[in-house]
Amino acid sequence: MNQLFLLIFFSALSLVSLSQKPGADWPVFRGTYNLTGYAASALPAAPALLWSVSTGEGSKSSPVISDGIIYFGNLKGNVYAVSPEGKIIWKKETGGTAESPPMIYGDYLFIGGGDGIMRAFDKKTGRLLWSYSTDNQIVGSANIWSAGKSTGLIFGSYDYYLHCVDPLTGRLLWKLETENYVNGTPAVMNNRIVFGGCDGMVRIADPLTGRERNRFETGGYIAASPAISGERAWFGDYDGNLYCLDMISGKMVWEVPAGKGSGAIMAIPAAGRNMLVVGNEDKYLYCYNSGSGELIWKFRTNGRITGSAVITPSGVLFGSMDGNVYILGLQDGGKKWSFNAGAPVSSSPAVTTGRFYFLTEDGRLLAFGTK
Repeated sequence: MNQLFLLIFFSALSLVSLSQKPGADWPVFRGTYNLTGYAASALPAAPALLWSVSTGEGSKSSPVISDGIIYFGNLKGNVYAVSPEGKIIWKKETGGTAESPPMIYGDYLFIGGGDGIMRAFDKKTGRLLWSYSTDNQIVGSANIWSAGKSTGLIFGSYDYYLHCVDPLTGRLLWKLETENYVNGTPAVMNNRIVFGGCDGMVRIADPLTGRERNRFETGGYIAASPAISGERAWFGDYDGNLYCLDMISGKMVWEVPAGKGSGAIMAIPAAGRNMLVVGNEDKYLYCYNSGSGELIWKFRTNGRITGSAVITPSGVLFGSMDGNVYILGLQDGGKKWSFNAGAPVSSSPAVTTGRFYFLTEDGRLLAFGTK
């Protein structure tokens, strides 16, 4: 009776979670399960630093939000839950680095570790619910798929596999072998799992069986993840090339080759309003027409851009390794606001109504809003 109730309750939560639009919650580090990094909430007109929380250890994680609570990890292996007022609600040690962003689903928090273990915590109390071991480190965030009555938690590992487990128990459902590290987060949309890897492949997998439906070879390491919308997937590679793939025809709609002096694309493109925005290690943030690949504008910072930007109705939000957080105009790329965070910023922001959050590489969570 209790087990059946829990399954029904969790399934109901999953349907709500998967149907949510960007707004109050930011349960995945790119906001939605297709990883487009689009936020429906406008940014504050004049953002101010409301508070900061220091963990005393470096961080390469990114924050996520559920029911107003902010969650993230750090390189010491601690996972944090912080209130909207900047108070630490709970902190749990994992035993390995917690470089990957967490992912929230129902009352569960999932986070992978440098020890190769995916852990599930109760998001309210921090109690460990289950753990699942891979054979190498996990640096990308997990994601969720749901098809009918079936649900799976998916994540990549440096053991060359994409893993899928039962989110309730951590029991293995299937795993798909690749030819190199799976560094990024798999994107989910329209009954597809789309992910890249260091073998230079973008793969489309069936969520129920884990079978590979199709693959597309680029020849370059794909360190980040694709963003997908409709039938298109956008992604960059370690050589600095940017691609738009038609997942039905299997053809590249367009490609922007790496230019002279181009660096690696370590970020996930942000897609929205017919725009595609992506940072590069050459210190530029680029904006393209998402349909044609035509360059619209570019903005130079003084540091590499490894974190992923977010597109909002009021502008583009991102951080740079130069230690600054920026808001640019979406149409022209003009700087509207910036803030010196005092340390490199490689995280992707979490955006909620009237607020946004960043992590700095020295392990501080920064909250911005209107005072």
